[in-house]
Formats: sequence, C-alpha cells, structure tokens
Amino acid sequence: MIDKMWREMYNEAVKILNPRNISKRMKVGSVATSVLTKQGNIYFGISVDADCSLGVCAERNALTTMLTHGEREVERVLSIYKDGKIIPPCSACREFMMQLGEGSENIEVLLDREGRIVKLSELVPEYVRRR
Repeated sequence: MIDKMWREMYNEAVKILNPRNISKRMKVGSVATSVLTKQGNIYFGISVDADCSLGVCAERNALTTMLTHGEREVERVLSIYKDGKIIPPCSACREFMMQLGEGSENIEVLLDREGRIVKLSELVPEYVRRR
C-alpha cells in the first residue's frame, strides 16, 4: 500500500499527464513525473518526444526544474505512463539521478500501485560499485 505522499505525487502527476501532438514531429505528455525533494517540495515534468531525438524524459524535465529552483537532493521519484500505470525511470534518467551527488543512491522509486519501492541503487547496482 502506498502512503499519503506517494498518492499525492501520483495524483499531481495525473493532472499534468496529457498526451498530445505539438506538431507533426513532436508529441508531449505521454509520461508525467513527480519528484519530491528533501526540502519537501514537489516538482513535475512531462515527456517531450521529437523525431530528431532531441526530446527529454519526464524525469529529467522534473529534475532540471528542481535544479532551476536551487534544489538538488531528491527523496522520491514517481513516473506514470499515459494509461496511468506507474513505470520506472529509463537508464538515462537513472544515470542522471545518480550524478546528483552524495546520497543519490538512496532516492526512492515507486514501481507500482501496490507500493513496491526500491532505492535507485537497486536499479543501477553496478554504478554504486564503480564510484
């Protein structure tokens, strides 16, 4: 069972989940992400998919918004697909989060609605060993 904060993060991500075409070459909003910082703030992002591979994942969108606001310590990450299913971050986003600095391996990632939670280090186990 997920706790109140995970539910809030999920509900807020649902609000910005809005798959749509921006142009013939770009679609946005197929994935939405909520990032909870250690300071208790929640930042959001949506996916941007472009034909030229210059898009950005929802996770990195939310994380760069967090960085823009002067924060860098992440507590939790939750991402949802356009069907509402909770999904894990891709490998590129996992790498990005690991590079946020000390303690990033302890970021909690929600994997499903049943409340399965893993630490980021469990999603990238070899990263921690090579530090």
